[in-house]
Amino acid sequence: MRRTSKTLLKTLPALLAAALFTLEGSGATAQPAPGALSSDGWQHSVTPFLFLPLATTGTSTIDGNATDLDLDLGDIFDLLQGAASIRYEGWKGRYGIIAEGYYTNLGLDQALPGPTVTRVEVDARQSFLALQGAYRVNAGVNAAGRPFATDLAFGVKWNRLKQEVTGTGGGGGTATIGGTEDWFEPVITARYSVEVADDWIFGARAELSGFGVNGNDLAYLALVGFSWQKWENTALRFGYQFYGIDFSTERAGGTFAYDVNQHGPYLGLTFNF
Repeated sequence: MRRTSKTLLKTLPALLAAALFTLEGSGATAQPAPGALSSDGWQHSVTPFLFLPLATTGTSTIDGNATDLDLDLGDIFDLLQGAASIRYEGWKGRYGIIAEGYYTNLGLDQALPGPTVTRVEVDARQSFLALQGAYRVNAGVNAAGRPFATDLAFGVKWNRLKQEVTGTGGGGGTATIGGTEDWFEPVITARYSVEVADDWIFGARAELSGFGVNGNDLAYLALVGFSWQKWENTALRFGYQFYGIDFSTERAGGTFAYDVNQHGPYLGLTFNF
């Protein structure tokens, strides 16, 4: 079935190869309003959010077989089985804690005309947990009388990536390629926010992780967006995000790698308490 597995890799699994990271989290820019931090007690925020990749390009490699990728949002949603992402921030004075979690499940189970291969099943799941310590390095009021703030953060991210493709032959035999990879990597973040009007905050954030640790040469995140806090303890957040990853490792079957770039809008809802 080895020949069959390679054929499957070049066809249906190509969509899954990139989709593992295409709903990547980190789309929220949750933070207290610039200059609003208090040293008397903790301020907390929780933000469920979603990133919608309009375009995903790059290369995926499974068992040493590389596939070029060029996907749109419709391709991703055709494969989506479930996804969840959430971000927490806690601040006391200039010091903060940032935690983020993400999970997605993509799958495909499709019959083929055969006779060499009669069915293909794809199981693709990606998740991460990140924890960072944050510090507000600068805060004040600009010439327009609007508060602004600059934050830096550093921490660690745990990643899990699964991609398995199973082909069933006409005689009932099966073969599976791919597998699961887990790794830890450092992550650093810089963020700027400024009030631009009553109830409106503009924010920009840049994040880098990997740095060659455990196979991830570099992952980047850059986003800009707005927060609309029309309600006392709730804010709507939206904007545009760019994301990329360059991960590679060697497995018994060959190279297992992702070199993917994507961009699209994000949307989140923040609850402050």
